[in-house]
Amino acid sequence: MFILLGDDVKTAKSEAKTVLRIETQLAKASMSRVQLRDPYAVYHMMNLDQLTKKTPNFSWAQFFSDIGHPEITQINLSTPEFFSAMGMQLKSITLADWKVYLRWHLLSSFAPFLSQPFVDENFRMVSVLSGAKELLPRWRRVLNAEEGALGFAIGKLYVDKYFPPASKKAVLEILGNIRARLKEDLQHLTWMTPATRQAALKKLDLMGERIGYPDKWRDYSALKINRGSYVLNVIRAIEFDSKRELNKIGKPVDKTEWEMSPQTVNAYYDASMNNLNFPAGILQPPFFDPKAPAAVNYGALGFIMGHEMTHGFDDEGSKFDGEGNLKNWWTTEDLQKFEAATACIADQFSQYTVIDGLHVQGKLVTGEATADLGGLMLAYRAYHASKVYQQAQTIAGFTPDQQFFLGAAHIWASNIRPEEERRLIITDPHPPTIYRVNGSFANMPQFQQAFNIPDNSPMVNKKRCKIW
Repeated sequence: MFILLGDDVKTAKSEAKTVLRIETQLAKASMSRVQLRDPYAVYHMMNLDQLTKKTPNFSWAQFFSDIGHPEITQINLSTPEFFSAMGMQLKSITLADWKVYLRWHLLSSFAPFLSQPFVDENFRMVSVLSGAKELLPRWRRVLNAEEGALGFAIGKLYVDKYFPPASKKAVLEILGNIRARLKEDLQHLTWMTPATRQAALKKLDLMGERIGYPDKWRDYSALKINRGSYVLNVIRAIEFDSKRELNKIGKPVDKTEWEMSPQTVNAYYDASMNNLNFPAGILQPPFFDPKAPAAVNYGALGFIMGHEMTHGFDDEGSKFDGEGNLKNWWTTEDLQKFEAATACIADQFSQYTVIDGLHVQGKLVTGEATADLGGLMLAYRAYHASKVYQQAQTIAGFTPDQQFFLGAAHIWASNIRPEEERRLIITDPHPPTIYRVNGSFANMPQFQQAFNIPDNSPMVNKKRCKIW
């Protein structure tokens, strides 16, 4: 990459070593992915005096002024030890080396939007990390860039064309049934004491539901897009979004804002807002199909809905109250019992391996695996409690319960290259898709009964984990 910028080979090799040296030092000062999952571990409010003591070689007042907000007097310094190490490196690493490092990051960030030699060289690194064999065609890469820059403008077009009101109504019915089952479970959990139960029910009652798209659309009129340089359009889009975020400082939180655009095939639970979010993009096959048997929709979309709802009560979400505040609302006794339940999941998933015997990081995937099991169980109970279950029929030899589990399994069908699988095991808090199915199903007696599976099958967990 440095050679493409015009540096000679000898200089470029030296610069590459400089970048790697600084990256390595910063990485050693960073918290692990598992540590970063603890909300308390990344919440450290500090005023200017405290910030200066932590990083005496970095002027926070100057930084706040440069970003246009000199009025800021305190922030959450999420990872203090990293900033402390970085602050010392500001003095120990030469200015010339910092210039090399920052020059590299500017180039690395925008290489995909430059001329073909930069695009190809950037993809060479992507290929090593992910195992990807072919660069996506240019039109798809540009579409992805547009998605990132103008996601909600594209989303409005998508909703108008692909998300009819009838779909929203059917989806809300499934979500309502799942919510009713969780409320029922919280009311009758034998291990939960009255104080924790009351707080949990309050949190569930306050949990918001957002389906399809936001109530108000983002205004992009200040963003200038033209037929000039591609990379300059990208830079203007990043600057536009950065200003939009910074303009929130000092203002009330906009609780109508979405993190995902409507066409995104995903969903999320926002712990600080205590709301569930299901973009229109995921409300299509294989996750939701108005023409499919109800069992399949409950197994697919119901699984996702129950998963996101469970996030409000998993090992991370349980640390936020119904108002979205970071606040412990569990009694010590209940918290110990809950942690024992999630520890069972961490232990179970730690036994699973992928390529080359590489083990899943049980403690990293605990939250997502907990949400998978809780979500699947809630969806199953919601389906059985629904009116449609009473009229359900066997189809092509598959019983309604078998249809439910097939629908749940189908949404995680995927292809992945070994290199990408290895990378995700290290970085992704989600279990590999095969274990999102097999690991969760193995904990459910209902799955064993539905397919008449023998006790000694690997699809039956000897020590079943249980959340709800």
